Amino acid sequence: MAEPTGLRLFLKAIRARSYPRLKSVFRNRAWLFTEITLPLLGTVAMVYVYQALRAPRAWLGFVVLGGAMMAFWQNVLWSMGTQFYWDRAEGNLEIYCVAPSPLTGILLGMALGGIVISVTRALAIITVSSLLFGVGYRAGGVLPALGVFAVSLAALYCLGMLMASLFLFYGREVWHLAEAFQEPVYFLSGFYFPVRTLGALVGGAASLIPLTLGLDAIRQLLVPGTPVFFPIGWELAAVAVQVPIYAVASQLALARLEYQSRRDGRLIVRTS
Repeated sequence: MAEPTGLRLFLKAIRARSYPRLKSVFRNRAWLFTEITLPLLGTVAMVYVYQALRAPRAWLGFVVLGGAMMAFWQNVLWSMGTQFYWDRAEGNLEIYCVAPSPLTGILLGMALGGIVISVTRALAIITVSSLLFGVGYRAGGVLPALGVFAVSLAALYCLGMLMASLFLFYGREVWHLAEAFQEPVYFLSGFYFPVRTLGALVGGAASLIPLTLGLDAIRQLLVPGTPVFFPIGWELAAVAVQVPIYAVASQLALARLEYQSRRDGRLIVRTS
């Protein structure tokens, strides 16, 4: 049997790496319950805070959508950005390096496998919270919002591939880097408040994170009364531009990582 080459090999690498994550979702039901229930409690708690403050009802929709999108950032940060580091510690990175498939295919497999649990978690948060608190959305904005969501997700996971290279390169600092990227992004992306509240300077800098403009555009489409940070078309165009930028940057980072690691001989050297 002829060995797969080119595009077929690339697609096989994606399928092979996504398979373990897809199977783990259904194999460990307790883990699935935990991944959905605990973030849901955090979102519900924030909704109660806004209700106690008698905030405008539209703000409840901000919280629900922000809590749903948080699942994807955590998946990118912990299941992509830090994954190569953990794979090196467990000895899997050696297998990736000697395999004929490109590292990009392995990273995309991680992304596709992780999207399943993230989508499940996001749908649970939106459904339960919306029914529990009577949050309504514009029916006509659902399809455009799904389009913005798809583009935002593509940019976000391209950023995740870039982070995977950088986190692996910095070795022992990966845990601190992941922690440093978690809470600030919650704030800068406006998960629990409109992005316009940050102001032009901070909001503009935060726009480098695909979730910032993507989430704001989704809120404008779905939640009536959303304060406009930028028009939806501008935000969608900016996020769409980030897709090739982060994709190319991730390829350059992977190539640089492989070159420097071969030169120094420390790509698969385990750090304590």
